[in-house]
Amino acid sequence: MEKRETMLELIRRAYAARGKGDLDGLMMAFHPEAVFTLVGDREAVDAAGSIHGQGALREALGGFIANFQFVERRILSELVEGDRAAVHSRLVVRYNPTNTTRTTDCLDLLRFQDGKIVELIEFADTALISDMMSGALQGSGIR
Repeated sequence: MEKRETMLELIRRAYAARGKGDLDGLMMAFHPEAVFTLVGDREAVDAAGSIHGQGALREALGGFIANFQFVERRILSELVEGDRAAVHSRLVVRYNPTNTTRTTDCLDLLRFQDGKIVELIEFADTALISDMMSGALQGSGIR
């Protein structure tokens, strides 16, 4: 039970740092050999795919923070088994360049090593992200 709570607390701290735009605080949650994968169609979103290591991860997450503000996150469910966790969240996301805001769900699959996140696989609505970035939905009335 203690390991479970420790893992969930690290995830919550990472989410809080992400919500505040605190890149240093967010990076503290990740193992030096961390891998981040945004699952999706690379043709829809260039950022889809995997990023390996702290340097590349810092650069990518810094870009995400600069462009996408997480206005609100509501955790809908959390599961932990062994060294893995799954978190389903509902997010209110603002794309800063166009000030477009949408609500979407996200699923994070995490694996831990040495008390840090060594792998994060994120399932997000890449079609929605693409639309927000292109401004295609702006003024269309679609939410």
